[in-house]
Amino acid sequence: MEREGTIARACRAVLLAADPRAKVKAARAAARAWRRGETAWDFDVAMPDAPARPERPALLPPNRMPKRGKAGSERSRIALLHALAHIEFAAIDLAFDMAGRFGAQFPRAFIDDWIGVGADEAMHFALLDRRLAALGSGYGALPAHAGLWEAAEATADDPCARLAIVPMVLEARGLDVTPATVDALEKAGDHRSAAILGRIYRDEIRHVAAGTRWFAIACERERIAPVPHWHTLVRRHFRGSLKPPFNDSARGAAGLSRDYYAGLAGEEVA
Repeated sequence: MEREGTIARACRAVLLAADPRAKVKAARAAARAWRRGETAWDFDVAMPDAPARPERPALLPPNRMPKRGKAGSERSRIALLHALAHIEFAAIDLAFDMAGRFGAQFPRAFIDDWIGVGADEAMHFALLDRRLAALGSGYGALPAHAGLWEAAEATADDPCARLAIVPMVLEARGLDVTPATVDALEKAGDHRSAAILGRIYRDEIRHVAAGTRWFAIACERERIAPVPHWHTLVRRHFRGSLKPPFNDSARGAAGLSRDYYAGLAGEEVA
C-alpha cells in the first residue's frame, strides 16, 4: 500500500489547525489514516512550540477566571460545559503532541495509543460543542483557562515527565471530579449533558491507563523504579498539590495505584 505523508506531519497538522472544526477534522483524518496504514512511521518534522489557537475564547490566567457556580441554572451549566470543552480542545493537542514529539522513542504501539487518545478527545470536544449549541451557546462564547499548555511546555524534553504530568496527574484528576459533576447534572435534569460526561469519564480511564502503562515501560527501559521517579517528576513539574478525595476505584482500573499518589496527597509541589 502506498502511504501518504508521515505520522509526524499528521500530528503537526493537528497542532497547527487553529479553527476548532478544522482541528477536529484533522485529528479524525490523522487517526483514520494511521489505522488504515496510510501514514508512514517517520518523524521527519518537529512539533511546534505551541499549538495554534482560535481568536475566541479569550484566554485568561486561572486567577481571573469567573466563578461558575452550581450546575443547577442553565447559565452555570453552560459555563461548566464550556470549561470542559476547552479542556478537551487542549487535550487534542496534548495527545497529538505526545505522539509526534516522543513517538520515535517508543514502539509503534505508543502511536496507536496516543493517536487513539487524540481521536477520543476530538470526539469529546465535538460532543460538548454540539451540546453548547443546543443550549444556545458554543465554544468561544466565554473566556477560558490560559494555562493548559503549560504542562506541555514544562515537559517538552522528557517523555517520562510528560506521561507523569498529563495523563497521570491532570487526566487522573478528571476521574476524581467527574462522577460528582455527572450527579449534579442529573439532579438538575440535564440528562444529555450527564450522558456526555459519563462517556468522557469512561474514555479517560483508558487514557490514564495508557499514560501509566507507557510511564512504567519507559522507566523499565531506563532501569528506574517508577513510583519514586514519578514523585520526583511531579514535585519538579507540577504546580499545586494532589488534592483528595481520590477516585481510587477509577484510578485503580487505570493501573494508577495508590503507591503513586497517596504519598503526595496534599503536599504543595513545584
